[in-house]
Amino acid sequence: MASGSRKVIYAALAGNTLIAITKFVAAAFTGSSAMLSEGIHSLVDTGNQFLLLHGMKRASRPADDDFPFGHGREIYFWSFVVAMLIFALGGGISIYEGIKNLQHPEPITDPMVNYIVLGLAILFEGAAWVFALKEFSRSKGHMSYLEAVHEAKDPSTFVVLFEDSAAMLGLLVALVGIALSQYTGILEFDAIASILIGLILFGTASWLAFETKSLLIGESASCATVQGIREILRSVPSVEHVNEVLTMHLGPDDVLATISVDFADDKTADEIENSIEAMDRLIKQRYPQVRRIYIEAEKRRSKR
Repeated sequence: MASGSRKVIYAALAGNTLIAITKFVAAAFTGSSAMLSEGIHSLVDTGNQFLLLHGMKRASRPADDDFPFGHGREIYFWSFVVAMLIFALGGGISIYEGIKNLQHPEPITDPMVNYIVLGLAILFEGAAWVFALKEFSRSKGHMSYLEAVHEAKDPSTFVVLFEDSAAMLGLLVALVGIALSQYTGILEFDAIASILIGLILFGTASWLAFETKSLLIGESASCATVQGIREILRSVPSVEHVNEVLTMHLGPDDVLATISVDFADDKTADEIENSIEAMDRLIKQRYPQVRRIYIEAEKRRSKR
């Protein structure tokens, strides 16, 4: 796993832990529903960082008899669990608290405490968000952000960025809700802010689940990688036709490739073996993430 991903997660973990504590203290003093939702949000985010670190540790284990292809895809499972926790705990509890306080609104006793806590939270969360954004921008290359998220094979690179983005938006919503409740005297604004925070978390979790689902069930390598493998295969003189190139990510940096090629009929068994060895070497040199390659000699599909 990339060390940059771990640095982003550690930074988010430290920030969210401190922020969660201050938010819960502020909610207890003021009785703000929006602040309580924000505290729950930060607590869920803190737990999510531990799960991502746990997933990265589990995914780094070597292959064994039960898992001959390694445990790399376990990071995809834990990233999906993170998305479900954001949806169920973060979004669900926030909306529940908002609806409860909408039915029975309570005044905010000391809004200044909330403003101080939210200001500090925006400062700390903003620093973590900038750190995550820089790391993701460095890894995405020339792709747009949406393309980079869709093409990313290491979910830890964008899960933290999604969480921090949702956290920043939630803090701004909480700040507006508390301010409107204080200056208009309409207590329901605080509860509405809590519901909006829950909806933000629902949307974030749904997007995360969508992006990690394809990785979890077995996503192929990028189109550029597959096309590059085909070009390498065609460059081998003994290959008449490339039938099929199937790839699947077994982990962020571990790709399985199964290949079917039609060799020239006049080639001997030794020549075919040498060609397969050359293809294997060339592919791994150009694409180090393709660690397992299985090449099958098969007649051209169109001749059948």
